[in-house]
Amino acid sequence: MATRNKKIAEPNSEPLEKQLWKAADKLRKNIDAAEYKHVVLGLIFLRYISDSFATVYEVLQKGEGEFVGADPEDKDEYKAQNVFFVPPTARWSYMQSQAKQPDIGKKIDDAMDAIEIENGEQLKGVLPKVYARQNLDPVSLGQLIDLVSNIALTDAKSRSADVLGHVFEYFLGEFALAEGKQGGQFYTPRPIVELLVEMLQPYKGRVFDPCCGSGGMFVQSEKFVTEHQGRVSDISIYGQESNQTTWRLAKMNLAIRGIDASQVKWNTEGSFLNDAHIELKADTIIANPPFNVSDWSGEQLRNDARWQYGTPPAGNANFAWLQHFVYHLAPRGRAGVVLAKGALTSKTSGEGEIRRALIEKGNLIDCIVNLPAKLFLNTQIPAALWFMNRARANGEHPRKGEILFIDARNMGQLINRRTRTLSADDIQQIANTYHAWGKNDDSNDDNYSDIAGFCASVPISRVAELDYVLTPGRYVGLPDEEDDFNFVERFATLKAEFTAQLQEEATLNQAILDNLAKVKP
Repeated sequence: MATRNKKIAEPNSEPLEKQLWKAADKLRKNIDAAEYKHVVLGLIFLRYISDSFATVYEVLQKGEGEFVGADPEDKDEYKAQNVFFVPPTARWSYMQSQAKQPDIGKKIDDAMDAIEIENGEQLKGVLPKVYARQNLDPVSLGQLIDLVSNIALTDAKSRSADVLGHVFEYFLGEFALAEGKQGGQFYTPRPIVELLVEMLQPYKGRVFDPCCGSGGMFVQSEKFVTEHQGRVSDISIYGQESNQTTWRLAKMNLAIRGIDASQVKWNTEGSFLNDAHIELKADTIIANPPFNVSDWSGEQLRNDARWQYGTPPAGNANFAWLQHFVYHLAPRGRAGVVLAKGALTSKTSGEGEIRRALIEKGNLIDCIVNLPAKLFLNTQIPAALWFMNRARANGEHPRKGEILFIDARNMGQLINRRTRTLSADDIQQIANTYHAWGKNDDSNDDNYSDIAGFCASVPISRVAELDYVLTPGRYVGLPDEEDDFNFVERFATLKAEFTAQLQEEATLNQAILDNLAKVKP
């Protein structure tokens, strides 16, 4: 019996963020994940800025050294410390004291309004005011405040940003999984972001994402710099997002990391019709634009100056995005872009000619990475990474006459029946291959060599022989892209997925019937 009691008393070995997610999700009840994410993420953000404010408040209250005579309620003191000012009725301690009140939802909405008013343009129109809605139970909201209050932190502001930033990022990913297809509109899976950043290594300069979603590319770039003993102040970020709700998530995500988001812009027209950074020449572009978009206003932009390599078709934005990125690259700038795999081979509506011009005329294509299936939450369309390098066009690249092809379709591990992920080792293998190829240094023990079935450095003349098709499988040792297609295996997988979906449908239908039976006429 003693052993049994001891086992029950063992602490939860799950990571903090996973425990928090499970607890928060239990409180969701009848609220969709798409709506609930703003409730939870808004509270995490409020906790973060309150903690940061409280740290400075205590220093000002002591009034020592340079702060002798300082007023802890003077918001200019906080502006000088690059900290948001939080008015008394918006501070986390006040929210905790009011958590069990029936009007707690209105109090939080009022707090969000007050914070925006006190901090001007930085937070204007950013914070969620969703807490007084009728479908949000005040009791559950109070429990959620208690839950966020229990996130273990030290008094140090940097620790607060680290822990809460990590929780915020983890919750973004979990909400994206919960929303499925819609979740992919604001969240690029972390392994893809990590791979792009590891390959591009944005140590310094201007980092640009013109379809920035919730800001994951910027967060990962900042992590890369700090993890490699660089200075975050050496990079500056520029972004644009057409969905206002997603833009708000990005602003909060960056603020909680202490990243300057003043150049992350929102407008409904998007990057093509209203380029918010039209004069920008970026050192690094990292982007995951929406695949195969047909309503991108192409007919209105037939003579746009960005189309240096051919006018993109009005029915598909893929090659408009590529040329938009090229237009914004600095003379030695590099871009890493996620695109639908069809862009590697398409010849419809002049796309083949644009691809040829990017390779021959521009000499811009550096590397193509064929990604595994099921990495994305919002689509099963196969995808590839394109890496473009302006230094090639300037003759400053040791491989200017070659393109590196990497076929990573067989990498990664399934985390559930619908989703695959890349491990840290997978990411490093791909990134290290690219870096070794780019050095082309025979004196280096890590110099590049082709690996059959995985990577090949291919002369542009060979690419021309294959009509400028950029599918890695054509070059790395698999003469036919579909040679490794196993019909029996694929059929079995599809059958299993379909059976599971039917079972899920039956469960949902029964749940609906059960709920209807409870409704009194």
